[in-house]
Amino acid sequence: MSPDSVLETVLDTAAVVCLAGGALLCLAAGVALVRFPDLLSRMHAATKPQVLGLLLVLLGCGLRLRTSADVTTLVLIGAFQLATAPVAAHMVGRAALRERRPDPDLLVTDELPADGGPSSPS
Repeated sequence: MSPDSVLETVLDTAAVVCLAGGALLCLAAGVALVRFPDLLSRMHAATKPQVLGLLLVLLGCGLRLRTSADVTTLVLIGAFQLATAPVAAHMVGRAALRERRPDPDLLVTDELPADGGPSSPS
């Protein structure tokens, strides 16, 4: 076996491991969205394991494709996902807090004023 074929075999194996791990994390995030009892834990499941799963899938695809155009596209997809998922979760959390959806016993601090309006800066 030539060194190039050994390297390709190792990269393909790493790609399979990343793709399988990413798929399992995305599946776990989907199951958690259905099974978790409250909004805050569902919001966590929709962001953390889903983003990590997608990044692992993108890494696996990058290891398998290995062309500069494909890898650049995958890096952009990952960067946009990392930029938008936390913002979306933050907006969902703020809207839920304004609607008083989370159980107050689950919150460590509630920074929303009692009247539900925007809080005044300190």
